[in-house]
This record gives sequence, structure tokens and C-alpha cells, in this order.
Amino acid sequence: MAKNKFHDGPGPSQRQLRVGEVIRRTLSEVLARGDVHDPDLNRLSITVGEVRTSPDLKIATAFVLPLGGKGQEDVLQLLARNKTELRRVVGKKLGLKFTPDLRFRLDETFDRLDETRRIFDQDAVRRDLDE
Repeated sequence: MAKNKFHDGPGPSQRQLRVGEVIRRTLSEVLARGDVHDPDLNRLSITVGEVRTSPDLKIATAFVLPLGGKGQEDVLQLLARNKTELRRVVGKKLGLKFTPDLRFRLDETFDRLDETRRIFDQDAVRRDLDE
């Protein structure tokens, strides 16, 4: 089984999951309301699908996708450019001693779902599943 570069061992702790979900909700709200002082970022509709934190909670990786999937690289650049402001907002909401460093990656979940659907639609796979 291949190792996932975001998790070592048995998986994330309850604390990692809780902190990741608070960060996800906070980022989603801030981006939806357009609370960032960057008009280029505020023009976009961005989905924050998941946030994974490192075991020590020092790094939070947010998996994002622009609405419609267009301009993905631009979104990553805009988020990186506004990382300090986003981190400040997240820090106020979290109430932890240290706020995790934010990193942004493209959410490829939907691409994988499409690929899975395509595989299941193949005649050979359907035939094997029906048996």
C-alpha cells in the first residue's frame, strides 16, 4: 500500500480533525464573504474541500478548487499572496497558542471521482461487476 505524504501512521488524531475542520470553515466563510483585502481574490468563488493538519498542528494544507475548475493556478497564487491575512483571520478563530502555517493545494477529489465513474462505465468492468 502506498504511503500518503500527508499522513504517517494510523491517521489523523481527533484534535487534528477538529482543528482542520475549524480552519476549513473559517477559510470558506472568509472567501465567500470576500473579507480579504484583495479584489482579485474576492472576485472568485473558491471551494475549500478539506484541510489537513500536520501532527504537531504547525502546518495546515487547504485543498481548494475554484468554481468551475477554471484558473486553478491563478487561485493558488492569489491565496499564497494573501496567506498572511488569511492566517491572521484563522488564528483569531482558532484560539490556539500558535496558528498553523497555511499551504494551498488543488483539490483533485472531483477529478478522481470522474475517473472512477469513467472506469465503471467501461463494458469490461461492468461485465465483471455483473458476474
